[in-house]
Amino acid sequence: MPDLYFFSLTVINCFVLGFMCMIVNFSETLFPRQRRIFLLTFILIGVISVLELVTVIVDGTPVRLRPVNIMANYFGFGLTPAVPFLMVYAMDRSDEVRLGLKATAALEILYLLILTAGTFSGGLVFAVDAENHYARAQGFWLYMLMYGGGIQYLMFNMLKMTQTYQNRGRVLIYGLAVFLVAGTMIQIVLPTLHITWLCVTLISVLYYLYCNEMWNQLDGLTGLLSQKSYLNRTLNLRPEDKMLIVLDLDNFKYINDTYGHQAGDQCLKVIAECLKKAYSRYGNCYRIGGDEFCVLFREPKKEKYCREKFYWIIEKRKKSLHMLPGASYGSALIEEQESISDTKARADANMYANKKARKQAR
Repeated sequence: MPDLYFFSLTVINCFVLGFMCMIVNFSETLFPRQRRIFLLTFILIGVISVLELVTVIVDGTPVRLRPVNIMANYFGFGLTPAVPFLMVYAMDRSDEVRLGLKATAALEILYLLILTAGTFSGGLVFAVDAENHYARAQGFWLYMLMYGGGIQYLMFNMLKMTQTYQNRGRVLIYGLAVFLVAGTMIQIVLPTLHITWLCVTLISVLYYLYCNEMWNQLDGLTGLLSQKSYLNRTLNLRPEDKMLIVLDLDNFKYINDTYGHQAGDQCLKVIAECLKKAYSRYGNCYRIGGDEFCVLFREPKKEKYCREKFYWIIEKRKKSLHMLPGASYGSALIEEQESISDTKARADANMYANKKARKQAR
């Protein structure tokens, strides 16, 4: 009966993972590398789930199946830490392989070597006796250390990723962490339940949905929140949205015409970085047009501080990117009885006045 229960769990698990593989394969929001890594992650989770089912089925069976029991446990324990590392790699939208991921790959290889040596010397993480009965060995803590470290590494990078999304969805990350830790603890206390990989599958699905939703809110070039996000947010402003700040780049057409659109795109990316560094702590930053940006600001008292910080960062970046343009600036408080379009019109008027003053000052 326990085998039938676990078999049913594994079938459900593999069905969900197969369905997610099809979704990923059809997705057009993922980079090709991200698609490959998500597919590999879901496939790996499915393989480990099947390996765990094999260990349950062959445990205590005739001795001739002992090698199957040993190898299924070996690959299951050995491949498990790779799952969170792959999920971190899938999260990274850049083409550069981060140093941290290289270090974790080296750690995974070292762990596999230690596990291999332990398996052929009588058991380090697990043991299968001469009568083909599985048991946790004294070195089981090493597996828990690798698994727990991988989960912590994943959660750390997910929280770091929320900074890219200007800390949107941070609470969801905490919820995913609590759910996964709870499932793992239940599995440790009640090992016959075999729910760990069902929890990991659910986490990986939720993780994919979370990442996909966040990426859909971002402007593809600058990484700021997109115009669509801005329009949706302004349809239902929140009490903390107290001020609208608009910015427009100076002589941006000249940069495109003189240096090319690739150079113009580079300038947009750098300006977006400057904007996020100066304002994201106190508001949400958007790219709402070609060279037009805005901030829904929560702390009007911090406006001067953030504006000065923004211009200071731009001047600092100009030392390495001489073509980087300046930005004209305007702001307006959001009034309760006023539409956001009227608020933006007032902010735009202030911005154009600032642009005119900047031209006259040159």
